[in-house]
Parts: sequence; C-alpha cells; structure tokens
Amino acid sequence: MLKIFFLIFMAGGIPVAVAMAGASLVYILFTGSLPPFVVIHRMVSGIDSFPLLAVPFFILAGNLMNNAGITTRIYNFALALVGWLKGGLGHVNVLGSVIFAGMSGTAIADAAGLGTIEIKAMKEHGYSTEFAVGVTAASATLGPIIPPSLPFVIYGMMANVSVGALFLAGILPGVMLAILMMMTVAYFAHKNKWGADVKFSRTRLFKALTELMVVIGWPLLIWLLVAK
Repeated sequence: MLKIFFLIFMAGGIPVAVAMAGASLVYILFTGSLPPFVVIHRMVSGIDSFPLLAVPFFILAGNLMNNAGITTRIYNFALALVGWLKGGLGHVNVLGSVIFAGMSGTAIADAAGLGTIEIKAMKEHGYSTEFAVGVTAASATLGPIIPPSLPFVIYGMMANVSVGALFLAGILPGVMLAILMMMTVAYFAHKNKWGADVKFSRTRLFKALTELMVVIGWPLLIWLLVAK
C-alpha cells in the first residue's frame, strides 16, 4: 500500500521528498500502525542534531562573503601570487578555489562566488569559453574536499565519525588535486603557447595579502571550533 501511494503521488508530479513523506503519512493514518505522537517525535528527532546547524551557517557564510566582496579579495591575491605564470588565470582559478573552499565548504558556492569573476576575466584575456568554464567547474569540486567541508559534517553526523578527523583526511587529497589541476593548466598553456596575464609585483602581492589576512583566518577558526 505504501508503494501504491508513493507511485500515485509521483505520477501527480509531486516532488520526491513530498511524495515519500505524504505516502508514509497516508499509510500510517489508514493502518493506524503508529500513534500520532510517535510520528511527530520521529520527525522532530530526525532533524534535532547540533552538527546540522553547520549546514545553514555554511550557506550564510558563503552569502556574506559574496556580498562583502571577499571573493574579489581572494581573486586579487591569487592573481598577484600566480597570475604571472604561463596560463596565469587558469592557475588563479584553481588557487582561488582552494582558498574559497576553506570557507564555503560546497562546490556550488565556489562556482557561484568566484566562478563569475574568473570566467569573465579569462574570456577578456582571450581564453576560450570552454576552457574557462571547464577549469572553473573542475576547481569547484575542491570545495567539498578541502576542510571545512559541508559534506564531511553531514557524513560525520550520519556515520557517527569524528568530523575533525574527516577534515584532516581531506587536506592531502585536496592539495594533491589542486596541484594536478595546476599541472594540467600548465600543460595546456605550454601546448597553446599562452603567456603570462600579469607581471609579478611584490607591492601588489603584499597589498593583496594584507587585505586577505582576515579572510584566511576564517577557515582556521571554523576548523578549530568544529575539531573540538
């Protein structure tokens, strides 16, 4: 009977989550297998979890950083640090995602936050749309790997595993993936004979680093709080 109700709801174009909840509720009401207060208790206890508070706060942190212009500071720092390499903006894309991953914790926030700035800048410097979008999409996957990571928090809660240990386990894979991505960018830069996009400037690097110091402290603070 439960499957029948679920299929009926799905055939009516109802979202999967609502169809599952609705089918279960109708089944319980028809069969009377569980008292109503037990159903309510189970529904509330499923979301009554302190670690789940990290989900909305991660999203809030990403929105605050976008609106406060922090993404621009991250981009400027990455540009000053590696923009002078061949295929510089590709390296900037990857490095910026590494830094932003330490604050957003999700791939979507990374792609939406830095992606718009990076793709526009790369197209203005003559990079193809395919390459710009490809690098942005690939580097955004570092968000769920490099700590602090939102999927790690959810997995740690569901599997009863230490979130701090998961964060530590994500550092090495994230760094290795970033290095491999930058090596791939360097290969395409050598193959297509791309030059540097900006000149190296110590003054620009120091200024960008100074503006970013407050931002860099965020992932360290989050990691220390969650690891405890």
